[in-house]
Amino acid sequence: MYLTKEVKEQIFAKHGKGANDTGTAEGQIALFTHRINHLTEHLKRNRKDFNTERSLVKMVGKRRSLLDYLKKKEINRYRAIIKELGIRK
Repeated sequence: MYLTKEVKEQIFAKHGKGANDTGTAEGQIALFTHRINHLTEHLKRNRKDFNTERSLVKMVGKRRSLLDYLKKKEINRYRAIIKELGIRK
């Protein structure tokens, strides 16, 4: 499995306030980015997997809404997470 408990803890420790703080917008955005990158690689190998494609599009939309929320609330945190994860605007 690509997303183990240890990987999640690393993501939240690096981008959130701590390993157990899973509620911050930055941590959730980082987790979505990790999952999106994994699904993108999967779809490069399996072009006809339309269910995964649909879930990828939904996940990108969820990440976008979190980014919009963060942009509206605190623009500096938004700019930092965009730069750190390398997400296009």
